[in-house]
Amino acid sequence: MPLIRWQPFREVDALQQEMNRLFENLASTSQDRLDTAFMPPAEMEENADAIYLKLEVPGMNATDIDIQVSAEAVSISGERKEETKTEEKGVIKSEFRYGSFRRVIPLPDRVQNTNVKAEYTDGILKLTLPKAEAEKNKVVKVNIG
Repeated sequence: MPLIRWQPFREVDALQQEMNRLFENLASTSQDRLDTAFMPPAEMEENADAIYLKLEVPGMNATDIDIQVSAEAVSISGERKEETKTEEKGVIKSEFRYGSFRRVIPLPDRVQNTNVKAEYTDGILKLTLPKAEAEKNKVVKVNIG
């Protein structure tokens, strides 16, 4: 039986290469998941008269976004279809990205869902949700025990 010289640094190098491959695979898989499972970030502000909701939905048309408002929550859904095609030196490069989302955001107060105003510019959806009259004038007396 021949003797084989043990080289510990070669094993460490092989382990490092394997870990690099593992992290590269995880990074590409998570990026693919982000492309297919799109969830737009939201920001909410409130004052005495209304609730202001802002969502970032880039790459979409206003006709691709569906907004439904109840007195207690806002449901926003949409589908993104993005395709680009370029031709350079006889080579055609085509990329596409599809994805749909649905987000239900509970509201801190009841709103008048018949008077909601929506505005969509540059990939930003802004909703103005006026509060219900009963919520505006609501005064609660707190007794000290």
